[in-house]
Amino acid sequence: MSSTPAPEPQSPRTAAEADRPRPKPRLVFDDPLDQQSSDDTDRGWGERPPAGGSAADLARFLDEKPPHHI
Repeated sequence: MSSTPAPEPQSPRTAAEADRPRPKPRLVFDDPLDQQSSDDTDRGWGERPPAGGSAADLARFLDEKPPHHI
């Protein structure tokens, strides 16, 4: 019995893929704090876009009403 591990199967590569070098992952050195995240917007906090009319105001009131105001 041998203690040598069995070789793992490798994915088949075509001859064209074998000749081309694989691209290296791109490094990005941007400051992540310069970009706006979804939490920085009203929509990220679940706010709806403003809709005019009293029917929309009533619907929002009924949706956001605390349970003790039923």
